[in-house]
Amino acid sequence: MPARADSPGSGAARPRRKPAWLKRKAPAPRRFRATGALLDELDLHTVCREARCPNKGECYAAGTATFLILGDVCTRACAFCAVEGEGRGAPGVGGPAPGAPRGVCALDPDEPRRVAEAARRLGLRHVVVTSVTRDDLPDGGAAQFAASVAAVREAAPEATVEVLIPDLGGDDAALAAVLAARPDVLNHNLETVPRLYPRVRPQARYDRSLELLARAAAWAREADRPGAAAGPWAGTGDPTAAELSRPGHARPLVKTGLMVGLGETPGEVASVLADAASARVDAVTVGQYLQPHAGCLPVARYVTPEEFAGYERCGAELALTVVAAPFVRSSYKAGELLESGA
Repeated sequence: MPARADSPGSGAARPRRKPAWLKRKAPAPRRFRATGALLDELDLHTVCREARCPNKGECYAAGTATFLILGDVCTRACAFCAVEGEGRGAPGVGGPAPGAPRGVCALDPDEPRRVAEAARRLGLRHVVVTSVTRDDLPDGGAAQFAASVAAVREAAPEATVEVLIPDLGGDDAALAAVLAARPDVLNHNLETVPRLYPRVRPQARYDRSLELLARAAAWAREADRPGAAAGPWAGTGDPTAAELSRPGHARPLVKTGLMVGLGETPGEVASVLADAASARVDAVTVGQYLQPHAGCLPVARYVTPEEFAGYERCGAELALTVVAAPFVRSSYKAGELLESGA
């Protein structure tokens, strides 16, 4: 297990400058601009841009991106996130706005087609689709995720598809609708340790997110049974035996992600990894939190590469695949994790 480190509130000073291992090279400009131009042409949002991801330059220059559906305004206001959120105030303060939130967009029925068209034109082998949280929608946006998976399957049939979903309000039917679309990876981020939820994710609940992952893992293992023809939820478009035999289609890999450097201790991270293993999650990504702008939570500390390596060893002891490094993000090089057979 990684060595213990101090957390904010314990007297530890906040870091003043980034260490050497967090320096990045400038991206190749031509491919970077071409990717951005295509996304603008198709009027698509990406989490790379809206969340100010530090990997945007590398990913755009490689001709890839993580698609952000359901608009670019979130109905929550997580204190770590740069995506515009309703009711955003001081870190750790806020709640769902009553009624229809201001600024969120109406559902765009053509959005799944445009996501699929971008995936096809970029030649993506692994397509990652995520979204803002839409607590104003009855299904939390589940139908739009399902439509996006179906559209990508049609436009780029050789590509694998990963969905990085919000908690859907804990609604079983909404989760079932997403799973029935047969993504290759079902990803939902725990983001941080339980103690920090009130400050980091005030409108989310750790137990609800963990339960979502456990339900997805149970569904995945049911689908993986030889000759299985139905998942645990009836009436949700269960696959035929022929569909179940398709490579990478019968059993979605279940995945979650964590940020470190927000004030957690290594022991708390190890406990979250143990919770993920107990929920039968397949893989966990762990990366350094970097403050995307001044309105977000400050970095409490910079985690060393040695500590990240310790999290990978901790996962191995739990029979859990853990990919941990400073610039790891839940969708960063996601296709490589799937290909590794995690």
